[in-house]
Amino acid sequence: MQHTHDHTTAWGTLSGTALTVLATIDSMDIFKTVVLAIIGASVSFSVSMFWKWVWRFLRAPQEPKEK
Repeated sequence: MQHTHDHTTAWGTLSGTALTVLATIDSMDIFKTVVLAIIGASVSFSVSMFWKWVWRFLRAPQEPKEK
């Protein structure tokens, strides 16, 4: 018994779903998404750098205090 795969239904469903999503997305939604992604990436980077600085500060050898 030989099985053949016809991918036309899968491609039709995938392309139909993609076109429906593209038709319903507003350009302002895309703009808001881009802005929020930039803000999120910037905050994530800043917090990572802050914690890296804190870690280095805590791990640095402490200088003995002179009297």
